[in-house]
Order: sequence, then structure tokens, then C-alpha cells
Amino acid sequence: MPAVVHITVTSRLRRAGAEVERAAGSGSGFIFTPDGLILTNSHVVHGASRIEVQVSDGRHMPAVLIGDDPGTDLAVVRVEGTGLPFVTLGNSKRLQVGQLVIAIGSPFGFQHTVTAGVVSGLGRTLRSRSGRLISDVLQTDAALNPGNSGGPLVNSRGEVVGVNTATILPAQGICFAIGINTAQYVAARLIRDGRIRRAYIGVVGQTVPLARKLRLFHNVEQESAILVQSVENGSPAERAGVRAGDLLLSFAGGVLAGIDDLQRELSDERIERAADLLILRGVERVQAKITPEEYRNE
Repeated sequence: MPAVVHITVTSRLRRAGAEVERAAGSGSGFIFTPDGLILTNSHVVHGASRIEVQVSDGRHMPAVLIGDDPGTDLAVVRVEGTGLPFVTLGNSKRLQVGQLVIAIGSPFGFQHTVTAGVVSGLGRTLRSRSGRLISDVLQTDAALNPGNSGGPLVNSRGEVVGVNTATILPAQGICFAIGINTAQYVAARLIRDGRIRRAYIGVVGQTVPLARKLRLFHNVEQESAILVQSVENGSPAERAGVRAGDLLLSFAGGVLAGIDDLQRELSDERIERAADLLILRGVERVQAKITPEEYRNE
């Protein structure tokens, strides 16, 4: 608990031609290194002009943003200080359904509030505010409220196994945390690069079912695909010959049963690496080569 912090953020906006600052919200976080690195949610600090952290002894300290990733709803900030308490990180892969977990945070500004529950489910997926899917999410019935975001979910040994991130309203007892194994990977990338690199191909699409006649005609087993609604000018997809109205069946050998499958495929490992793209265009079955580029507008 001493390593859990309360985070308040201020944002800057223009009114009547002048810049003004306003309180933009608050959340929780936890110090995970001796030199003051704090893990929290991206939605807590994203776009903030000023970040302030209140530590367990009551001190208010300015913090700087090291990096944030809306795609996984994780961020790292840093405070300057010595002798700061820090958490012990656990292993979210070792969790079992029914295991006791404890959430710590500052719901509605009440610092160091503790709620307990069990792991309700493992391996869930949750859509982030950027629209991307977060994989391997933990489900718990430990009560979370606004202000808990970014706080730790810990096991009975006091090891952090997740980062509290979301609730489903108006449901009761359905709350989610990002597994600490995912959070460690993302935090390492944010500390190194300040951001997470991802690939993009430049299409707007949606998941659609494939008609049975179409599946039989083309001898495909998948029941859905991605319908391309538009193609960005100058994008990798345009250069590969993708057109609006195409149905994307597979990318780099992986089946594209929906837009989420494509998002999972477009990791940083795909940047500037050519991949096979299988397209249905009317009665044609088209094979194309596409080279994803780095996405720079998150």
C-alpha cells in the first residue's frame, strides 16, 4: 500500500483566445522501481499538461510522462525522490480462477481504499479507448470505481498481478485488470522508446459474415471476413492494389475472421516486412503482397 499513489492531472485548453488550465481528472498508480517510475492507465494521464502525484506520506510531487500507450491503456510516469517504496511484481500467468485478489486505489479521491474479490476469469479481451483490443485481461469481482484506474491488483502475497483498468456499467462485480506480464512488456517499451510501435496498412473496414454460397464457391471455411470500406491515399493498402468492397480473408497466413484479427497481426514486427494478403473481389480470388508501415498518429 505505501507504493500506491494518487494521480491528479491538469489539461490546457483555449478560451476566448487565451490558454487556461483546468482539472482533468484523477486516478491511481503504483511505484514499481526504486527511482520513482510509476505505472498507471493511459486514460488517466493522456493529454495532460501537468501531472501531480500524491505519495503515501502526503507529499505532492510533480511527475513527468515517460510514455503512454492508448492501445493497451497503460502509461509510465516518473517522480524525483529518494527512499520511495515500490511494489513487488508477480506473474499473472500463474493466476487461477477463484484465487483471492485485492484492489488498491483512490476511488472518488478516497486514497488507499482496499477492496477484495476473486479472479473471475482469465484470458479475456477488452477494447481500449483507441479501439484496439487488449488481450489476456483479468476479470475480477473486486469492486472498482472511478479513481481506481491505474491502481494495482495484488495477490495474497502482496505481489502485483494486474493494473486495474475498467468496469462494465451497470453490471455489478464485473471488473477488469491488465495482466502484469503485459504491463511489464509495455512499460519496458515505453521506458525505452516513449511509445509502442505498431504497423498499419491504411484501410477502414468492418467484420462481415461470408455468405454460404460464397464460401462454397471459393472453398473457404471461415464464416466471416473484413469488408474494406475505404482505402487511405498513399497507404500500403493502396500500393498493394486493395480496393473498397474487397473482402480480406487472410494476412501473412493468418485467418482474418474480423477486424480484431488484423489488429493483432499488425505488431511492430510487421513494420516494413512484406506479407501475403488474400482478397475476395467479386468472383475473383486475389493474392497480393503488402508491406505495412509504422503507424505514427496514435
